[in-house]
Amino acid sequence: MHPTLSRTARRTVATIAATAAISLGVAACSTTPEEAPAPQVEASAATSPASTADAAADAMLAPEGLDGVDARTVVDTLDATALSDRPDTFVASVRPDELLLTDAAGTEASLPMPDDAFYVSFAPFIDTTHDCYFHSLTTCVGEMQGEQIQVSITDTATGDVIVDEEMTTFANGFVGVWLPRDIDAEVTIEQDGLSATTTVSTSDVEDATCITTMQLA
Repeated sequence: MHPTLSRTARRTVATIAATAAISLGVAACSTTPEEAPAPQVEASAATSPASTADAAADAMLAPEGLDGVDARTVVDTLDATALSDRPDTFVASVRPDELLLTDAAGTEASLPMPDDAFYVSFAPFIDTTHDCYFHSLTTCVGEMQGEQIQVSITDTATGDVIVDEEMTTFANGFVGVWLPRDIDAEVTIEQDGLSATTTVSTSDVEDATCITTMQLA
């Protein structure tokens, strides 16, 4: 079961971890279903909290040319970005309900994730992996970079095949897929006669978005 820390406590821990990741320049992912506090920006009397958060997000994303776009576009763009081109001024953490952005000063902003889609990233491996729970678009790096794999995903309740295609892992060693919400799914990844299978859930705000336990064997 997931840890029972309060939402505020989880978000506070995540802020500290994200800030440390930027400051130290290390490749790190969130390893527990923790979250961080609300964006640390001040709203004027004429500015709503929502518009202030949007402004903070735009300020972080503007250097990447991603200001004014939705979370899905940001996720798809950053996850497929070459390692050398990934932003190092903020951490972008994929949560089931939001894309959480945290800069080196601890300032936070978020973009809402789509109501009808849940993003999960998979980093298959043969020899080495790392602990991860919420996928970081800016710091997570897996073993198998730029490699072709076969990905099959099936709804365990209905038997419907959601994904069945050959994919190439991004420069960070992950492949990302948008799944329907409120399902449990079986995921199989294959390469050169090796395979790994796991299950994922897209029903809860604390379900994992980063899967790094699929060792091909």
